[in-house]
Amino acid sequence: MILNNTSMNTLFPIANQFSDAVTEIMPLGNGLINDTYLVATQSSPFVLQRINRTVFPAPEQIMANLALLNRHIAQKFSASVKLQIPEILKTTDKASLYRDGNSDCWRALSFIADTESIESVGAIGDAEQVGFALGHFHRLLSDLNPLLLHDTLPGFHITPQYLEHYRQVRQQPAKPEDRYCAEFIARFQHIADGLEAAKQQGLLLLRVIHGDPKLNNFLFDRHSNKIVSIIDLDTVKPGLVHYDIGDCLRSCCYISESGGFDLDICAALLKSYLAEAGAFFTEHDYYYLYLAIRLIPFELGIRFYTDYLEGNRYFKVTEPEQNLQRAISQFRLCESIMAQEPAIKDLISKLQKQK
Repeated sequence: MILNNTSMNTLFPIANQFSDAVTEIMPLGNGLINDTYLVATQSSPFVLQRINRTVFPAPEQIMANLALLNRHIAQKFSASVKLQIPEILKTTDKASLYRDGNSDCWRALSFIADTESIESVGAIGDAEQVGFALGHFHRLLSDLNPLLLHDTLPGFHITPQYLEHYRQVRQQPAKPEDRYCAEFIARFQHIADGLEAAKQQGLLLLRVIHGDPKLNNFLFDRHSNKIVSIIDLDTVKPGLVHYDIGDCLRSCCYISESGGFDLDICAALLKSYLAEAGAFFTEHDYYYLYLAIRLIPFELGIRFYTDYLEGNRYFKVTEPEQNLQRAISQFRLCESIMAQEPAIKDLISKLQKQK
């Protein structure tokens, strides 16, 4: 879909801050936070993004993190690096960001050609690729001090804080259409602090995490069907790799027809992940894997439901009850995970013994 003339006229001067040979601008992807466009030029295309200042109030920190990641990976032996990280493209004034007349922040990144993202796992091979890519990403950054990174989203993935915010927002009794969400949160609120408590006790260590490794943030090569890049790195920060693993499995193992959790995809993804990242996994890391798998859909369900109650301020929607439906889907997924707890724990135990 090509943008209308009004939008084109608005975006061309912005894109021209990064290149003086822009020929066309088109929407790219379906992200819920930033506005993203593909910019065609007379030479190489690039990705143009307007950073959502409501979500990311300090865009300079995002760019500093991305620059640090690129430098760290560039120092490694090239043959050992199996993922491309988008490069930062500077403005004609050599800046990483451009602020327009509305004080919106724009940045440009290299476009990784001949790739595609997918919205659902079509085969076990896709799950194996995702597991490898996330594990490889974590391994590449396992020797980078996480405290060198800015925390671009303070409180992100801190489930007890999301739960507390929900309680503050939830002033009125639930209506019939959203009673399921309110009752689900009330029943399982006790699981909210499992990972944070382990972190506070020193059982789980801070590492560099992606922060949002859902399925469509992995780019597959169109010809080989192998993942060659991981994108949307705004949420890279110090955190628990368990948040990444749980979120990745939440995204990949969701069965759209039933709303359930696909254990076969989980097994393939985890096996490939641990083949890359298992070298730094501890006994505690294995122990808390199930808790992470269970926690992330619960957390996201709380976030979607709270945003619905607040009038859809955070996540983009196309109709008023979309975030409510998203919340219900996440809680149904969480139910399916809990119903398969023995099987998931048995899978983790077998993978640990293969280490």
